[in-house]
Amino acid sequence: MVTIFFIVLSLLIAFLYIKSKHKSSERSPKSRILVGICIAAIGIIAAFIQPFTLERVDAGHVGIKVNLTGDSRGISKFEYKTGWVIINTWVSRLYEFPTFQQHIDYPEQQVISKGGFAATIKPSFNYSLKAGDIGDMFSNLRLDVKAIEQQWLQTAIVGTVNDVANKWSVDDIFNQREQFESDIVAEANKRVSKWFTISQLRTNIVPPPALQKSIEAKTQAIQEVQVAENQTKVAIAEGDRKIAAARADSAAAVIAAAGEAEAIRRKQVSLSPNYIEYMKIQKWDGVLPTVQSGNGGLLLQLPNK
Repeated sequence: MVTIFFIVLSLLIAFLYIKSKHKSSERSPKSRILVGICIAAIGIIAAFIQPFTLERVDAGHVGIKVNLTGDSRGISKFEYKTGWVIINTWVSRLYEFPTFQQHIDYPEQQVISKGGFAATIKPSFNYSLKAGDIGDMFSNLRLDVKAIEQQWLQTAIVGTVNDVANKWSVDDIFNQREQFESDIVAEANKRVSKWFTISQLRTNIVPPPALQKSIEAKTQAIQEVQVAENQTKVAIAEGDRKIAAARADSAAAVIAAAGEAEAIRRKQVSLSPNYIEYMKIQKWDGVLPTVQSGNGGLLLQLPNK
């Protein structure tokens, strides 16, 4: 933008010179045009070689204007900047660092777990810079944010994963991956907490093929044991249910038998001779018994009482 400003300014000066008329001037119009062209050319050349630039620090970023001369390993001081900033590129430079969360995916790496087993990781995670410590980070690392991601931060993260993996057996890593990655996040934040905050880390760890088969076999065996245990529990529960049902049926039969016995006892108590005779009378229809001989000549009827 500064370059454009210089070009426009030089063209404007050249135009005004060509159009200007001085009474004391003996230059011809052609001469003024030639001089105007020279002014414009010099202005354009100066616009392209001048050291000033106008740069803008985007929202969500912190700008650091660094002086490239002086003490402290070639950098005398830095200033935090926001908005539009004029930079003299011969003696200073502007670096921008984001203050919002960034996501990183690193390429595949080899780590060694406890017991010497190698595994492949492909770490991915989010990080955020601590805005108040960006100047201190730059003074120590002297790198822009992309270079820091691919050098210092990558070394710290991969080293953390490797160190934590050395304390975990390979089957525990895959059986308790969530806890394994939580331990990595905790350790990583200890190491980079001066300037960074790490979150949502995923190792995407993959075991070697031979070990993967062993892990799958072990996992399958564990699942089979769990299935057998569940089946045993189901059988025990079914047996308990049948025992309870048998007890209930037995209790019902005992109660029924007791009731029937009680009913018989009460009937026996209530069947006195008088009561039996009374029942006979109630059921008699008034007809006397008759006897008839085989030849049909004799008929006997008992008298009424």
